[in-house]
Amino acid sequence: MEDARAYEELRVGFTAAVSHELRTPLARLLALLDSASLPGADRDDLLAQAREQVEEMSELIDDVLFLSELESGREVVALGSTPVLPVLEEVRNRLADSSERADVSIRVEASPDVELPLRRRMLQIVVENLAVNSIRYAGPGAALLLAARPGELEVSDDGRGVAEDELPRLFERFYRSDRARASRGTGLGLAIVKHVVASAGGQVEASGGRGRGLRVVCSFPAP
Repeated sequence: MEDARAYEELRVGFTAAVSHELRTPLARLLALLDSASLPGADRDDLLAQAREQVEEMSELIDDVLFLSELESGREVVALGSTPVLPVLEEVRNRLADSSERADVSIRVEASPDVELPLRRRMLQIVVENLAVNSIRYAGPGAALLLAARPGELEVSDDGRGVAEDELPRLFERFYRSDRARASRGTGLGLAIVKHVVASAGGQVEASGGRGRGLRVVCSFPAP
């Protein structure tokens, strides 16, 4: 009975959080569309901003649905092992444009024989969500490292970092540190990382501090 009550409270809270997160871009979208109807409005610019809000809502919905699939057991997280180096290189190449715009360099460091106990898609999701987080928030001139060792994945940067008292909360759903509140993002990326890694029997740990960058290590049990 207590487990059912706790689950119901979690479900209600999650639904309320999703609704809240959708209201902000929706309100911005409506305001932009209203502005576009005014005389002399720069419709091209307003429509471009409106598109960004739609994309933000779409990203949030995709993340919510994916997290729901993970929790309902519809996604098999750990199914064999995946060589890590090709995935790290693929993520680096895919994020090349956004990292260049943010002035964040990306370096890959892994031996070709290192594998981790995740499906390829799940490994991609973990690496990309962690990398995107650093690209968004590390700040211009930062260096991002994507690295793997036996039983361990590391994504770290030497950027702005976060306050030490915020580190334990980074993987909570919809939690954003002060530096991230004004930035685009669903607030679910790191929660998804934690859920995927935990589903594979692993653990996630974040370390760093203000001005000392952010280091996230995903550790997996030995096969």
